[in-house]
Amino acid sequence: MPGRALQSNGPRGTKLHAICDSKGRPINFFVSAGQVSDYIGARTLVGNLPDVDWLLGVRGYDADWFREALKDKGIRAFIPGRKQRKKPVRYDKRRYKRRNRIEIMFGRLKDWRRVATRYDRCPKVSCSAIALAALVIYWL
Repeated sequence: MPGRALQSNGPRGTKLHAICDSKGRPINFFVSAGQVSDYIGARTLVGNLPDVDWLLGVRGYDADWFREALKDKGIRAFIPGRKQRKKPVRYDKRRYKRRNRIEIMFGRLKDWRRVATRYDRCPKVSCSAIALAALVIYWL
């Protein structure tokens, strides 16, 4: 696979961190508390990244340690820098526009009422419902 996308999205109470393939199909999930930084999701998912050439990510994942971890794995990062950065980070804006695939993936998952309304309060059950929705939508 040529690339992956990493992004967090979710309602106030929880955040869903996801890794998608180049076609926008979800591969791996991590659910964290809503007030937790995106770095927690990045730290959890960086060990599960498959062999890819490049990775797209949102500004929330802009950290030097994350970029170094990706570089150690041979993955080129296309993550825009945070606004507070003193030295701007260069990235391919044309390739970054492909991030809409992961936005579409989150939208399709939220078509399932149980996922969109956070019907399940337990994180394990909520993650299971998200995985079931992803399985039915993308893999069956």
